[in-house]
Amino acid sequence: MSIFDNLNQPAVPTATAKLEEGSFTFVFNALPESVDELKALPEASLDTPYKTAALTVCALCAYAAAPAIGADMLNFLKGPQPLSAYEISFLNDRFRDSKLVPFSYFAGAIPENNYTPSKPFSVTVFSNPYSFQNEGWATLHLNSGGSDSPRQIKLRLKPSEGKWYLSEQMILVGIRPAKSADPWA
Repeated sequence: MSIFDNLNQPAVPTATAKLEEGSFTFVFNALPESVDELKALPEASLDTPYKTAALTVCALCAYAAAPAIGADMLNFLKGPQPLSAYEISFLNDRFRDSKLVPFSYFAGAIPENNYTPSKPFSVTVFSNPYSFQNEGWATLHLNSGGSDSPRQIKLRLKPSEGKWYLSEQMILVGIRPAKSADPWA
């Protein structure tokens, strides 16, 4: 049984990335359903902040479906600084009413289709002129199908490992209601 049964996805996650100027688009044939599946993806090298940001979206989708599994994934992405009690409380609060927000960052997920992503799952992470202002830090951006403005993920480089770890995510904020939840639809 899959934690993403409602998405009818294949069992083995794989990913590819496509570079455009200032952005990377990551394509996942399936979403990872365990920390081991997440670690098996090529992006799990965490050697660019873009990879870590894309995997953060996957981990938040897993958290929406199975909090313990999602927490394991997020702790892997956070590296030497695991989720704090405050962060866990924040995540639980954000997912109390809706579990759709992280899925809204995948291509094709819009209010009209209840934030059901197109397959394969595709997420674009992009930078702007201010993304790399401080050495060892990156603030990257993602667009949601339910929002008019980009959302941010902040990442930190651990130079001794050459890996970028999740520092803070600001992507679990309100989106337009899904058609199924909109009383005016």
